[in-house]
Amino acid sequence: MGTPEFAVPSLEVLVENQFNVVAVITAPDKPQGRGQKIVYSPVKDAALKHNIPVLQPTNLKSPEFIEALKSYQANLQIVVAFRMLPEIVWNMPSLGTFNLHASLLPQYRGAAPINWAIINGEKETGVTTFFLQHEIDTGSIIFQEKETIADDDSVGTLYERLMQKGSRLVLKTVEAIQAGTYPSVPQSMSEEIKHAPKIFKETCEIKWDQSAVDVVNFVRGLSPYPSAWCTLAGKTFKIFKTSVASKQDQNRKPGEWWSDDKTQLLVKTSDGWIQIDELQPEGKKRMSIQDFFRGNKLNTTN
Repeated sequence: MGTPEFAVPSLEVLVENQFNVVAVITAPDKPQGRGQKIVYSPVKDAALKHNIPVLQPTNLKSPEFIEALKSYQANLQIVVAFRMLPEIVWNMPSLGTFNLHASLLPQYRGAAPINWAIINGEKETGVTTFFLQHEIDTGSIIFQEKETIADDDSVGTLYERLMQKGSRLVLKTVEAIQAGTYPSVPQSMSEEIKHAPKIFKETCEIKWDQSAVDVVNFVRGLSPYPSAWCTLAGKTFKIFKTSVASKQDQNRKPGEWWSDDKTQLLVKTSDGWIQIDELQPEGKKRMSIQDFFRGNKLNTTN
């Protein structure tokens, strides 16, 4: 059960290792773009290449879907980046249902664990497989693998590594369940839990009253998607890459900016300055700050 690109390697590794994937459950097809062309989910594309039957329910509790799911008689269900399942679904197989989550649970439960780990300046994250139960992301842990977060990681680069590491963990988990030798450890409830709620557009607006390091982490944690944004000189920009700058002028207020209209665009934060290195003006493509200034100027009197 999965929808985005993140779930594809986990499906592929099961097929490559000759496990009998009897069906794939994914999101319904959606029209996209100006032409509203119908687009399949990445998981559906992968399933069709392997001639695996695909179910695309809009309602996971509908009698028609439940009967169809039962007809495949799966003894194990695997969830990677899918919707929250009702108990009638996750409790169906004899061996249960397990989920791959892109964090070291119990930390960063929720929809956007990779984003929030970087935004919060973490130096380490990972992937976890765990059995589903009633409360989301709270089931007993099967396996975990750690992954270092580099200072220059964006959500895009970390996503790629966790996607591949996660697929290997899925394979390890299935093999252990098949052998009957898997651990099942209840999640610790004693430590302070950091959450990873869904990210919305308003979540992505840069708050300049944070520290320079926090702003840089915020941008990294939203790059390339859904992307941080801000308004400068009356125009809205998506911001993809920033760095801490060494400008000494501390008399400006957070959010005020300075530019030489050539190679530098600096914005004041609560404790210093950041340099905007890559951005995207409205209606244009992503570009370096140097490329931006080749065709654009800002009001440098700010």
